[in-house]
Amino acid sequence: MAYSGRFFRHLFSWLVSRRFCEGKGGNVATIFALTLPVVVGGAGLGVETSYWYYSSLRLQAAADAAAYAGALEKIQGSDIATITAAATSSAASNGSGGGTIVVNTPPASGPNTAKKAVEVILKQNLDRMFTSIFTQTKVPEQARAVALITDASKACVLALNQAASQAALFSGSTSVKLSGCSVMANSSAADAIKVQGSAGLQADCLITVGGVSLNNPVTTVCKSPITQALPASDPFSSLPAPTASGSCQKINGNKTTQTLQPGTYCSGMNLNGNVTLSPGVYVVQGDVKINAGAVIQGSGVTIYMTGSNTVSMNGNATVTLSAPTSGTYSGVLFYGDRTGTAAQSTFNGTATSLLTGAIYFPRQQVNYLGNFSGQNGCTQVVADTIQWSGNSTINQDCSSLGMKDIPAAQSVAVVE
Repeated sequence: MAYSGRFFRHLFSWLVSRRFCEGKGGNVATIFALTLPVVVGGAGLGVETSYWYYSSLRLQAAADAAAYAGALEKIQGSDIATITAAATSSAASNGSGGGTIVVNTPPASGPNTAKKAVEVILKQNLDRMFTSIFTQTKVPEQARAVALITDASKACVLALNQAASQAALFSGSTSVKLSGCSVMANSSAADAIKVQGSAGLQADCLITVGGVSLNNPVTTVCKSPITQALPASDPFSSLPAPTASGSCQKINGNKTTQTLQPGTYCSGMNLNGNVTLSPGVYVVQGDVKINAGAVIQGSGVTIYMTGSNTVSMNGNATVTLSAPTSGTYSGVLFYGDRTGTAAQSTFNGTATSLLTGAIYFPRQQVNYLGNFSGQNGCTQVVADTIQWSGNSTINQDCSSLGMKDIPAAQSVAVVE
């Protein structure tokens, strides 16, 4: 009987233990089933957080590159549509995906809203993976970048041609002093700026996309010429072209003294004797010829040369002309048509001549031969190519005469 009692006690204990273990296993399975989504979601959140962080870095890099590309386009003088296209193309090639892009110049916010800069804002929505078991909402991401354009120097002489040899040429016995400004050439040629013969040149710096060729030393503030620079933008690229209006104005060639009025000169301007130009815009459909011995004067004047028409100024003429100091054509004395073909305009004159303002011929070569400049030395020459063989002193500080600075040696940096 004692044996039987022990047997039944062991049997009871075994049954209880088995029942307990079976219950414990069921509880573990239930708990595991309940916590599995949390474990998977937590692991997924860790994976996705890393993925989102990587995507944000990639989006920021694309925004930086896009802002930089837009700023380079802005340096070329392009409009907002072209700048936006350049930024968009850069963003796409750098993996911005199918998001949206906003380009502002100047920036719409931040510390550079009043500066020459390009702002790019990229946005995209990322799909969820593991965490989609909690929500189907996409993850929004945004990146912003601002590229700032800095002008390291100012130019008084700017050759716009991007490939011409000797785009800015100083030759003969010329002696040119540029005070507070530089010579800039956008040409990539090895001799984009050339000084030859016994020419003497003094400037803040010589700056070119290509190289320089100096037959004799030049005097500069900078330690050496700046080569392989970014091209300078056309400072007058947004200036509207005057339109012809009214009836054709005429010049009386038999008069020794006359006063001309602004308007359209359909047969050009052949100037002799004493001629005064009244303030205003002169649209010239033909050549301008200033003959020997002529005395030409006028203030607040802009002369627009249509097509490929040219200016020819005789060295024995005395010319005193100045640009408007306000308004649309402030600081612009001569304006050559952007739609013209290759041609050459020649500016010559006595030491008492004054051409105050910008001489702007984006499609022509300007030959600057005279021993003169503008009032207080305020003359700017911006042309396709430039050949200089006169003696003159040019100054930069001319804002009081309606002229604006011409940026040169520009640099681009992502600052936001």
